[in-house]
Amino acid sequence: MAIVKAAVLARAPNAGLAAVGVFWGGFAALVPDIKAGIAAPDAVFGLAMMMAALGGIAAMALAPRLMAGLGRFGLPLAGVVLSLAFFHPLLARDAVGFGLAMVAIGASVALLDIGANMRLSVLEERHGLHLMNFSHAMFSFAFAASALGASLARKAGHGPAEVLPLLAVAALLLAALTWEARGWQGAVPAPEGSDRRTPCTPILLAALILLAAFVSENATETWSALHIERTLGGPAGDGGFGPVAFGLTMGIGRLGGQVAAARLGEAGLVLWSAMLGVMGAVVIAAAPEPSVAVLGVGLLGLGVAVTVPSANSILGRLVRPDQRGHAISRAWMIGFTGFFVGPTAMGAIAELAGLRTAFLAVALVMAAIVPLVIALKRRGG
Repeated sequence: MAIVKAAVLARAPNAGLAAVGVFWGGFAALVPDIKAGIAAPDAVFGLAMMMAALGGIAAMALAPRLMAGLGRFGLPLAGVVLSLAFFHPLLARDAVGFGLAMVAIGASVALLDIGANMRLSVLEERHGLHLMNFSHAMFSFAFAASALGASLARKAGHGPAEVLPLLAVAALLLAALTWEARGWQGAVPAPEGSDRRTPCTPILLAALILLAAFVSENATETWSALHIERTLGGPAGDGGFGPVAFGLTMGIGRLGGQVAAARLGEAGLVLWSAMLGVMGAVVIAAAPEPSVAVLGVGLLGLGVAVTVPSANSILGRLVRPDQRGHAISRAWMIGFTGFFVGPTAMGAIAELAGLRTAFLAVALVMAAIVPLVIALKRRGG
């Protein structure tokens, strides 16, 4: 069974991406408290979030060489670094301090994230199986569980200082599962005399798809809780159910995508899911009450679910095995900025025109995925 094989073969990157999900799920549910703690307006908070892109891009630039040098110790060490990142938001006292914390967070998260994705690409080539959607589903389910736990803790009166250290322990336990046996093998080296340059066009197309997906994904993760509580009048703590719905539906969508990719093809799967994501963003923007907004968040989660893992797989097929780590890291260096451009842009739009308008902008970004994936498919993806 495809799902069982994916669980066994990709055990280490599965655990690594789950640890990343624990961080972002808890963080997303705690955003109202974190934002209030530094007394930052929407636009300033969004700009501070953007600072994580600096650390993330730096980590991704170094990741191929760093992970190759560390070998089987790469993912566990990156997991330990991530577990320390849970404490960074607690050190910030104002927007400037939070921005500096986000630089460190971006680097910590990106190193484990891109390391796991590079490892997945190697495993896909080696075993001839699609593994990305299942492994990214582990991120989504961990995200949902972490967001749910943090939301319940908020409703019980607990804040980031009590919640984040507990989530750090969970991430550290997952990091232990990324340990590789002595028989671990890295990517196949380049053939003798081959051109070592990585083709630019497929990297750029994949990067733009990742950019659109990450803008939509993290904008929704970061601002849906505030939209539910502030725009729609939901009680404190209920906003976290937006990120919970997002993580759950993304996880379900990715498990389904693990099977559907074999029938529809990865490009076809992304096309249909992008349209579903557009629909979800429009529902969030038009929602008259919190429950409808949560439904829209769930639809958007289904829509964005397969985009990132499927784009990784398509790009991996368009380059040689020895080029995959470099190609994926470079595509992610561009695409990963969307993880922070999204919240920043949402903050600016929210301050000028409100969060309803901001989610309509998310719908437009999701729609942009359609022509990009068609162009990538024409190159043989």
